[in-house]
Amino acid sequence: MKTYQEIIDYLNSKKRQKHLLIGNGFSMAYNPSIFSYNALSRFVEKSKNDLLNELFTVIKNKNFELLMQQLNISKSIISALGGDKNLIDKIDEASLVLKESLIEAVKELHPEHVLKIPEEDSKKCAIFLKEYIEKEGKIFSTNYDLLLYWVLMRNKIPNAIDGFGRDVIDQGHPVPEDQIVSSGLQWGNNRINQNIFYLHGALLLFDTGIEIIKEKYDGVNYLLENIKHRIANKEYPIFVTAGSGKDKLNHIMHNKYLSFCYEALTKIEGSLITFGFNFGEYDEHIIEAINKAAKNGSQTGNKLLSTYIGVYSEKDKKHIESIETKFKCEVHIFDAKTVNIW
Repeated sequence: MKTYQEIIDYLNSKKRQKHLLIGNGFSMAYNPSIFSYNALSRFVEKSKNDLLNELFTVIKNKNFELLMQQLNISKSIISALGGDKNLIDKIDEASLVLKESLIEAVKELHPEHVLKIPEEDSKKCAIFLKEYIEKEGKIFSTNYDLLLYWVLMRNKIPNAIDGFGRDVIDQGHPVPEDQIVSSGLQWGNNRINQNIFYLHGALLLFDTGIEIIKEKYDGVNYLLENIKHRIANKEYPIFVTAGSGKDKLNHIMHNKYLSFCYEALTKIEGSLITFGFNFGEYDEHIIEAINKAAKNGSQTGNKLLSTYIGVYSEKDKKHIESIETKFKCEVHIFDAKTVNIW
């Protein structure tokens, strides 16, 4: 297998535009004891939530996505058969508990603040990300945590644009410049130049029903502390917690921020490099977006030409080889262990 640097050198020699897709492996590379799926499952087990533990026992698995999928399927079957509404309500309740538990697990396992990441690690990751941002590429993340955001902010990477900014609040009458009041960080005005996309939402993004806002450090409380306050008030971050790829896409398309991010992925050109993303059975919607970017294999027009997928093991390699025909562009595999992110 080729190394990551060999891939980068080749694409740069071709003056090919590069984009990056990161999955949970990006966060696990920083600290697997915090960000692995096993860590999330252990947290839920320790929470002693009887309902969740019983449901995980039934499916004989600790996979959040699998359980969510099974709940959705059960609800559809019961509804189709004209089943008991009380039972459907219980399934909805279980789905909500599962979502809340996942958010709680991510929140509680997360490093307390940006300075918990060693400066050397943060700078190293910034160098990795700059390879894309400084060359007009886009970065897509399916992670819920704050690591990507923290690295971008702490290192003040130029031109890293997530689409959020402040608007001037209309006070109903003219005011002096020093009395102008600005809104919180809202998504929208800067989206035309956006190059950072959280495909499945993130811990710091909230949907007010009118605006998509980004929680911030306010000079008093750390960012994560402010997020915890919101969650305590039953305000939940934008999280795609649905089970199957189809269910995830349905969730995405019903949120203006998520759908914008997804559509951006369907329009990339050049080459896509993926790290820490395994293209599992619940990721069909991502493959679909990649194929749209590749114009579904069309031989003409500007489009996504190739996808480079990082793998850690022979098992991962065989998995990608087994699904390679699902992609409508060239697929190349490289050694993810050669990527020095942290």
